[in-house]
Amino acid sequence: MADSLRERALKLLARREHSRAELARKLSAHAEDPAEVERVLDELETRGWLSERRVVEQMVHARRSRFGARRIERDLLARGVSADAVSAALPELKAGELEAARAVWARKFDRLPRTAAERARQARFLQGRGFDLAVIFRIIKGGDEAS
Repeated sequence: MADSLRERALKLLARREHSRAELARKLSAHAEDPAEVERVLDELETRGWLSERRVVEQMVHARRSRFGARRIERDLLARGVSADAVSAALPELKAGELEAARAVWARKFDRLPRTAAERARQARFLQGRGFDLAVIFRIIKGGDEAS
């Protein structure tokens, strides 16, 4: 049974990176003993096939062009990535937040808001994408394009 669990895990990892918690949840449905799942996951980690750091890197890379740091942080935690790994990635995410938000805003809107209703609509859109409120206000007020 451990071999088939290992094969299932490898097939899942071949498609995309998984966190330990994600993989444990998916494999537990096929295991008779939870300790068996833990043994397989330990083996995958020692061989370097299961890596929380790679999960974080892959997700940040894939979502950076569309979402803000708060949304990416929430998605990582929902996937079962440890809070330590997420907090280690946050400084890098926060550093590029203004540029990412400006790019998302530019793709969606063609001009700065002219009315309060437009300003609120643009702010809600960017908030829904997980960008920080201070960054949103800098963008929709048209402040300092060069910095």
